[in-house]
Order: sequence, then C-alpha cells, then structure tokens
Amino acid sequence: MADHASSESDLSGAWLVWGFLFGAIGLSYFIYGKKQQAMLPMLCGFSLMIYPYFVSNVMVLIAIGVTLMGIPYFMRD
Repeated sequence: MADHASSESDLSGAWLVWGFLFGAIGLSYFIYGKKQQAMLPMLCGFSLMIYPYFVSNVMVLIAIGVTLMGIPYFMRD
C-alpha cells in the first residue's frame, strides 16, 4: 500500500516538472509570436501555458505538449 502512495507522488512530481517545462516553452512561443506578429506560434504558446491545468495524466500531458510544440514547425508558410 505504501508503494502505491509513493508512485502517486512521483506522478504528481512528473506532472509538475512537465507542466512547468511546457509552460516555459509556451511563454517563449507566445513572446516570439507576438514580436513577429505571427498568430500560430502565439496561439500554440498560449495553449502550451494553459492546457496543463486541465490534463492530469502525465502521458497525455506529454503527448499534447509535443504536438503543440510541433504545430508551428510543420505548418510554416
């Protein structure tokens, strides 16, 4: 029973680290998009900063984050 409790705290720690990482990357995307007047990086950056509040599963958090980070790269003009 104690092992299960420690794995939950590890997952919340992982969630915290990944959420912070994607939020920081999102802030840089947002600032870049605003300076370049490019809507797609700005929207992806905003989404990267906000979505961790709504996702509790770490694997889903990582999948969405990587997808949002790749959208501006693959959808360039």
